[in-house]
Amino acid sequence: MLTTTALFAAGPVRHVVSFKFKKEASADDVQKVEAAFAALKAKIPQIQSLEWGTNVSTENLDKGFTHIWVLSFADAAALKVYLDHPEHQAFVKILKPSLEDAFVLDFQPR
Repeated sequence: MLTTTALFAAGPVRHVVSFKFKKEASADDVQKVEAAFAALKAKIPQIQSLEWGTNVSTENLDKGFTHIWVLSFADAAALKVYLDHPEHQAFVKILKPSLEDAFVLDFQPR
């Protein structure tokens, strides 16, 4: 079994993030988060690709999560730069007032 350290020893990393917004978050609040997150691609060079969308599943298993983001990085070091980057930290400040919950998964594609 691989440890987390071994898993991130080398190679590309995908960073998957999903958001559930507070009921009181307005459409404008959500749109502001969408725009701010999407803008990170142009602000943080370590992001190789950034895709996002809103839930369109008919399975009713989303548990209230409406938005998903998939970011690609060359390796774990690039992901760390992104996480610590001032532009990412500024985005988190925009997000937090509207966010009810989030989940984050990082993986290396096989």
